[in-house]
Amino acid sequence: MAVVLFLLSCLSLLIWCVLLFARGGFWRARPAAPLTLEPRETWPAVAAVVPARNEVDVIAQAVTTLLEQDYPGEFHVIVVDDHSTDGTADAARAAALQLQCPDRLTVLSAKPLPPGWSGKVWAQSQGIEAVRTLGLPADFLLLTDADIGHPADAVAQLVARADAEKRDLVSLMVRLRCDSFWEKALIPAFVFFFAKLYPFSWVNNPRNRTAAAAGGCMLVRRSALEEAGGIESIRAELIDDCSLAARIKHRGTGRHPIRLDVAARSVSLRPYDSWREIWNMIARTAFTQLRYSPLLLAGTLLGMTIIYLMPPVAALVLGPQGAPAWLAWALMCCAYAPMLSYYRRSPLWAPFLPLVALFYVGATFASAVRYWRGKGGQWKARVQAPVQER
Repeated sequence: MAVVLFLLSCLSLLIWCVLLFARGGFWRARPAAPLTLEPRETWPAVAAVVPARNEVDVIAQAVTTLLEQDYPGEFHVIVVDDHSTDGTADAARAAALQLQCPDRLTVLSAKPLPPGWSGKVWAQSQGIEAVRTLGLPADFLLLTDADIGHPADAVAQLVARADAEKRDLVSLMVRLRCDSFWEKALIPAFVFFFAKLYPFSWVNNPRNRTAAAAGGCMLVRRSALEEAGGIESIRAELIDDCSLAARIKHRGTGRHPIRLDVAARSVSLRPYDSWREIWNMIARTAFTQLRYSPLLLAGTLLGMTIIYLMPPVAALVLGPQGAPAWLAWALMCCAYAPMLSYYRRSPLWAPFLPLVALFYVGATFASAVRYWRGKGGQWKARVQAPVQER
């Protein structure tokens, strides 16, 4: 038994060395430095599209931060009310009235969801179509969620970066709320695991095939979206943000520049006060990420066990003879520390990452069980994952 633990800890140590030094520096969590906004004669027109379904608790604040943008160009906000039953649309209108700018906000009622579309993408498609039918100028589309708060210069910074770097998609992984105990324990790992799967430096490199985005904040060049087949090209996708990024980056025969960063000041307004809420957030799409494959699920569970769970188990069992396990655990803590710093958490949380990983493993398996039971992709009382063939 000791020999097996020792060999597995050596394997884990090898994997952590590869992750630290050959995985695009995924563990470096640093927002991009803000750009100096130089005076210019004209700024591109931007239209924000906000799909919203039962978001009365956060929609007013989100819309307020959009309408308060200090953007020199034309900017209009479209909220698509996706069959809410809690007064979401009224709350959005009230926010615009409070700011005395109702003319800068359009609230649409979503049409019935057609077969083959995910709910969020369907709502986005109607907002994008409204840009055309209303004759709104829009060189860029800001696709953002109803629970995101933006600083006043957010749109200007996104547009300036897209123009300066000639990017077709600029996206921010907004800072998720990290106030409650469960948020402090579990949320930093969510972004850490995402960055490990999609290293931001690889996403930002046009020569690398890796493509990803964060659906809470995506500024896309309208012409690039149309060249990629429009929003309808991802109509069935539950992981719509990364799917859109892949379409934008890989459209045609070449690779086109996109960018993804962690946000300095854009934040999520949604609270996750219980572990179950975070569990459900993970379980909604984890099995979708694995393409509904039992083989990939088994590989993921095995990999997470070797990478995250084996080092502390072997270290505690083998004691001083488990040097590779202790070293693997230490490297794990070093890799996690920058993300904890980004979320203003103590590095003393880092040794507990194996327990957090165990939580994520459980939620991933639960995601597969939900899919097998015909309840995959459930969000806002809507089951969206395709029904498996029997």
